[in-house]
Amino acid sequence: MNRQIPFADLKSQYNAYKEELDKAVLDVMGSSMYIMGPEVEKLEKNLANYVGSKYALSVSSGTDALLLALMAYDIKAGDEVITTPFTFIATAEVIALVGAKPVFADIDEKTYNLDVEKVKPLINERTKAIIPVSLYGLPADMDKFYELVKGTNIKLIEDACQSFGAVDNGKYSCNYNSLGCTSFFPSKPLGCYGDGGAVFTNDDKEAEMIASLRNHGQIARYKHKYIGINGRLDAVQAAVLNVKLAHFKEEIAARIKIGSDYTAKIKAAYKGDISDIITPYIPEGKVSVYAQYSIRVKNREEVAKKLNEQGIPTAIHYPIPLHIQECYAGCGFKEGDLPISEKVSKEIMSLPMSAFLKADDQDYIVEALCKAVLETK
Repeated sequence: MNRQIPFADLKSQYNAYKEELDKAVLDVMGSSMYIMGPEVEKLEKNLANYVGSKYALSVSSGTDALLLALMAYDIKAGDEVITTPFTFIATAEVIALVGAKPVFADIDEKTYNLDVEKVKPLINERTKAIIPVSLYGLPADMDKFYELVKGTNIKLIEDACQSFGAVDNGKYSCNYNSLGCTSFFPSKPLGCYGDGGAVFTNDDKEAEMIASLRNHGQIARYKHKYIGINGRLDAVQAAVLNVKLAHFKEEIAARIKIGSDYTAKIKAAYKGDISDIITPYIPEGKVSVYAQYSIRVKNREEVAKKLNEQGIPTAIHYPIPLHIQECYAGCGFKEGDLPISEKVSKEIMSLPMSAFLKADDQDYIVEALCKAVLETK
């Protein structure tokens, strides 16, 4: 009989911390302090301590984290922001929402992250920011981007919505020379039980601005200095995150082991040309948190169908690059303009991944994957 393997296994995670989670949520209910308050303050201190930043400002989602970062930098109509087309739509969506123009640069074929060399020729007098994405849990080349913008007025924002906990040469994602934005969507490496996110900074003025903008531009009760949004994180989600954060280092260690085990097991088990299955590339000095374990195969739909028939769910992150999405037709891109993003989008496929993935389930997945790839060649 086929197994039924969960894609992210949030149920096992809940069962592991059930007593702590239930108490934390009920304590919030009993306190009647549901918006901001002590749980949120505690979370922000814990998050800042984790990555080593001066400030962590909790917000209502990863999308709002990115939006608030752009608002804090006064990005507006007539401005251009360079980013990757190979990401979730929110990265470019927020650029359009503030009235600016998304400018897409191609990705590195190994890491799938924004390629700094492809960004350089796109910079002009209208370029006001660059948003590299730390995709699939692997940190982007933030140091290279920092060197690129140093001495200019171009702002740097890390979209770390998939990479909280990742490390690049000893520095945590969200704490580079930039504003760092992350998401606590339930399936993220650190996830709450709804939407949530955070913005990280070491700059006093940036922190003050983000704190005001997330609360309707308010600087004192009923005194509004800016046009802001309702971008606050609620206390129930903060309570959930505080519990999970206490276990996060152990979960990250498990994710790293499971990710590296996937790669080793696939390479050991596959009997065909190993280039038939392209496994994640982790550059020296970088630590991925494997928000997804994403491989590339040529006959993706056929392979996925065979895996699904064996009770193994798959996902595609992301099947259509943003530069050829209908909503960005006015940005001046067409199919063929960014060939690496387009190629990867046709081959990428994510396998089940969580800190609670059992070794025998992983062996079952790898065996089924190798068989499916061979049968569909």
